[in-house]
Amino acid sequence: MSSTELPKKYKAVVYDKPGTISTKIEELDMPEPGPGEVLINLTHSGVCHSDMGVMLNAWKTLPFPTQAGQVGGHEGVGKIVKMGPATETAAVKVGQRVGIKWMAGICETCEACRAGHDASCFSGKVSGYYTPGTFQQYVLSPANYVTPIPDGLDSAAAAPQLCAGVTVYSALRKANAEAGNFVVILGAGGGLGHLAVQFSARAIGHRVIGIDHSSKKDIVLSSGAEHFIGIDETADAVAAVKELTNGLGAHAVLVLTANNAAYANSLDYLRFGGRVVCVGIPEHDPVPIKSALPGVMVAKALQVVGSAVGSRKEAIDTLEFAARGVVGTKFRVEKMEGLTKIFEEMEQGKIAGRVVIDLS
Repeated sequence: MSSTELPKKYKAVVYDKPGTISTKIEELDMPEPGPGEVLINLTHSGVCHSDMGVMLNAWKTLPFPTQAGQVGGHEGVGKIVKMGPATETAAVKVGQRVGIKWMAGICETCEACRAGHDASCFSGKVSGYYTPGTFQQYVLSPANYVTPIPDGLDSAAAAPQLCAGVTVYSALRKANAEAGNFVVILGAGGGLGHLAVQFSARAIGHRVIGIDHSSKKDIVLSSGAEHFIGIDETADAVAAVKELTNGLGAHAVLVLTANNAAYANSLDYLRFGGRVVCVGIPEHDPVPIKSALPGVMVAKALQVVGSAVGSRKEAIDTLEFAARGVVGTKFRVEKMEGLTKIFEEMEQGKIAGRVVIDLS
């Protein structure tokens, strides 16, 4: 598609009443790529729980409330239709499929960027939060930060990998658990969770214990978990994990849910030398991890680390795993008009796996 064939207007879904679950389709003016930018015709975007947190102003850690008219979304896939100035040496080209992640762009010069901590960039731009996101048909993005989509990987299937996939892949790399170790995944049946189970069990070789609502049992076990614990059916999930691990506990715990109770009990699942990896961001008024007492931490040599999305390299690696069929997202496809209903389902905990928006 040449620039002369591009429409003057296109459709986008915006948060029209931030603080509530409400979205609206609007027509926006076609943007022009600036220096170092590319214009992408998006065809699909995944819907993430983080999008709902931004829309509802539910995260206390965000510095500013979301403004009305914000285009959300951060799991976009589409084709480059126009290159801006100063992109002659870019590794991407017109017609190439690329993806957009949670971090829409980074400065590449701060201490965090130089250390490979993309999500901690001192001046990074977050897709869908004070930067136009991927719930729209066209979007601008830095040419050096888009992620190439492997040939043969369906665009709808690729979209969730750009956040859910790379986030859990990066978190598992930080879990410090070897093949054959027990790993507890809290929120194992969600959009992040079912991918984490697959990476953990199939790519790394962990013995996975998935914990979630009993309605998610099938997706957790079919994703490769060795054991499943229904949090609504089990009076003491910690005791259940201890029983499955010869009384010792797990080597690592991934907290992939925003549920406060999951965080509060996370250290209790661990054996000596274990590590909790914090990924999900609790909303509204988060509570502390109740067992994070210095004496307990010292006596059991426990560790707690945070993990936010992943680096450019981890995104590329994640998509390669997906292209090879090692991991795959369980998802359904909906139209742009259904986004408000999707968020309502998400709030009620009714979504198993992921939802992807068709932006056509």
